[in-house]
Amino acid sequence: MAEGEHTPQTATVAGLLAAAAEGQGGALWRLRGAGRQLDANLVRHLPGTGGAPSTEDAVDVVMVVVAGTGVLTLDGEQSHLSPGFLGLLPRGAVRALLAGPQGLVVLTVHRKRRGMSIAPATTAAVPAEPPVAALAEPPPTCALHLVCAHCHRHAIEVDARYCSGCGTPLTGGPAGGG
Repeated sequence: MAEGEHTPQTATVAGLLAAAAEGQGGALWRLRGAGRQLDANLVRHLPGTGGAPSTEDAVDVVMVVVAGTGVLTLDGEQSHLSPGFLGLLPRGAVRALLAGPQGLVVLTVHRKRRGMSIAPATTAAVPAEPPVAALAEPPPTCALHLVCAHCHRHAIEVDARYCSGCGTPLTGGPAGGG
């Protein structure tokens, strides 16, 4: 396929749910391909999961409930979720999802985030003494070590506790509680 061409990606929600293992949570489907402009995920939240507030600072997210029930808290306002619910989760808004007793399946769509890249190391001059301000502030925490065990997405925020892609709790570092 030539550069810039795209392969159509189609599926049915019913087919994806039927193919998922019983009790499987997290991303059941996602758009693939380097040339796309959007990210889309079909995510299953198991009964009673979620609830922790988070903030997405990079992108607005459109969410459609396709199965189950739950509660969305968006900047302190609660909405009861059921199939057919359509909502915009604006970037910068504090949000939390809590899946109901049957669980919750949502389709999320947003502008593709920039990929992470690692540049070659550069040599910097080391000052003889650090500035006074540098001594007063703690060193910045790197969230790169926080990677979702389920979907392998890197944490976006230094204090991330849950994966922004699939909602799985992050563990293994200071912010993840492990």
